[in-house]
Amino acid sequence: MFYAVLRIFVTVVTISFVSNVHAASVPQDCTQLLVGIAPDWNSMRGELRLFERERGGNWTQQGRPILVLFGKNGLAWGTGLAGQDERGLRKRERDGRAPAGVFRIGKVYTYDPQLPEGSDYPFSTVTEADVWSDDPRSPDYNRHVVIDPNNPPDNYSHERMRSGDFAYRWLIEVRHNSDPPVPDLGSAIFFHIRRGVNRPTAGCTTMAEGDLVRIIRWLRAPRNPCYALLPVSEYDRKRQAWDLPAIAASGS
Repeated sequence: MFYAVLRIFVTVVTISFVSNVHAASVPQDCTQLLVGIAPDWNSMRGELRLFERERGGNWTQQGRPILVLFGKNGLAWGTGLAGQDERGLRKRERDGRAPAGVFRIGKVYTYDPQLPEGSDYPFSTVTEADVWSDDPRSPDYNRHVVIDPNNPPDNYSHERMRSGDFAYRWLIEVRHNSDPPVPDLGSAIFFHIRRGVNRPTAGCTTMAEGDLVRIIRWLRAPRNPCYALLPVSEYDRKRQAWDLPAIAASGS
């Protein structure tokens, strides 16, 4: 009797372990994947690659790698499809780190009335009334909010989505800490245009405008695009368990 119970226990634990491993990975319905690789946890620079697959198939890289900038203090574990259960430094509000892990891609937000020619992806045109709450005390924390810019709420901390410069002309939402948002675990994470080749961010991933436009034209909502961001050492450890593509060395 003891051994029969033990076998059942081991079976249940094994199934639970396998299920958890499968859950913390790139989902099967994701057939477009952006992969960001940093040299280490404290790196503000790295590379971004685009991959596609048929459902259940192998990943194939699409085009050349893209040079990108991350948070000014590097990376920390974020909250998404994978990474939130890892031990180590965790992403916090205003820590200057980009969230590491696997995340869904949300909408595109733009100053323009339409996306670049050839694009086919959900988007919204923003005005000065569109903001993203970065106030952990707010019930709208890490959400897109429309306010009266001439009469904003008292003590309301937010990120303007139509900033005074070019950097936010194209914003692609990275769904970190989104389902639901947890106060102080980080907000307003996007892909956007870099402000300079040596200007890291507060936690976003930035690049040249031409590269960002290339991504927008490539994205397709039915392919359920995701973003995986990791230091190279973690990427090597997680690749098979998280169903990530093999990465060829740059220039190969």
